[in-house]
Amino acid sequence: MEIEIATLGGYEEVGRQMTAVRAGDDIVIFDMGLNLSKVLIHDNVETESMHSLDLIDMGAIPDDRVMSELEGDVQAIVPTHGHLDHIAGIPKLAHRYDAPIVSAPYTIELVRQQIEDEGKFQVDNDLVKMKPGASMAIGDSEQVEMEFVNVTHSIIDAINPVLHTPEGAIVYGLDKRLDHDPVIGDPIDMERFREIGRQDEGVLAYVEDCTNAGRKGRTPSESYAKKHVEDTFKSMEDYTGGIVATTFSSHIARVKTLVEYAREIGRQPVLLGRSMEKYSGTAERLDFVDFQGDVGMYGHRKSVDRAFKRIMKEGKGNFLPIVTGHQGEPRAMLTRMGRGETPYEIDDGDKVVFSASVIPEPTNEGQRYQSEQLLRMQGARLYDDIHVSGHLREEGHYEMLDALQPQHLIPGHQTLKGRSPYVDLAKSQGYKLGRDVHVTQNGSVIQLVE
Repeated sequence: MEIEIATLGGYEEVGRQMTAVRAGDDIVIFDMGLNLSKVLIHDNVETESMHSLDLIDMGAIPDDRVMSELEGDVQAIVPTHGHLDHIAGIPKLAHRYDAPIVSAPYTIELVRQQIEDEGKFQVDNDLVKMKPGASMAIGDSEQVEMEFVNVTHSIIDAINPVLHTPEGAIVYGLDKRLDHDPVIGDPIDMERFREIGRQDEGVLAYVEDCTNAGRKGRTPSESYAKKHVEDTFKSMEDYTGGIVATTFSSHIARVKTLVEYAREIGRQPVLLGRSMEKYSGTAERLDFVDFQGDVGMYGHRKSVDRAFKRIMKEGKGNFLPIVTGHQGEPRAMLTRMGRGETPYEIDDGDKVVFSASVIPEPTNEGQRYQSEQLLRMQGARLYDDIHVSGHLREEGHYEMLDALQPQHLIPGHQTLKGRSPYVDLAKSQGYKLGRDVHVTQNGSVIQLVE
């Protein structure tokens, strides 16, 4: 059976992930993402109303024209999790393919919301929920099957899809960390990865996330971040002024931790910002999280301002706002607070906790710096990097290679420079660049089996 892999997005940058695998006459697309940094550099851009070709020219979504070179039919579009760099291209590109969108339940609900917000294209692809651990047939040949392996990441309900073919398995490894003690959900299923690696056919190819491949050691568990938040908040227990926290809106486990320890220090947690309301509200509605008690969630400007006025009236020391804006996004809640555009007044000595790292990209770094300076000018005290990453470090990559023992490696989710540490790591395990390590560009096609 012929096997080809088309690397469409995320192979020259961190963002707009998209990969297609052809096994015989059947094609599966993994991820259709957005490179948000290409949007943020433009003022007042609303992607919902933009044409896909304009977004492709901007470098914001994958250029999928190489798909016409693959001889087969797309049988499924499979986003691995709900981050925008994996799903936000779906409203612009999915309608081109007569195929269902298949993913885990939380991801599918986020995709549904993305499609509902789309203002340019009609997207009628079926939305199919498949839980981690389940499998489905691909095409009519009865030779190709897709399995979802449960993984842990900085968003709930993440999976690594595995395409089983007569030539071996293709494991799509974006994105994960090896977390054996997550705050929400099951641990990563390393046992299943080891089983796949030791099947008769083995693993033909492994597409891997290289985000942190150059960092030594092992990525800590989310339970480590939970202890870090606990320690940070309890150090502020006697402070009677304002405390504000910010994190990734989609990081439900972290939001849950912030809510829990806000209560521990006698403050009422309040979630503020459109995306905070969207992700946490969806997770609670689908029973992925129970915030236990009255947690206010406010997304629209007027309701947010009412919440801030209530906080100022009843006393900042009684509340802990958990807000959007950890990357310094211009329209996010924390940035607006720093500019003095909300009823919430930051006083000298007030605490701002960043339970997130800065995404290492110039636009984000510049915006975050500006946001921090605005907060400092008002007298805020900043607590930085109360966080653990959702991506593998060096030792995690060694563990995955040992478990899967793949014949071919395709590093992705990074720039060319950012993938070089992974290439070096692979070389140390006996792989060779150009033979079984394939460093590609967006728009390339790799023929693994002719």
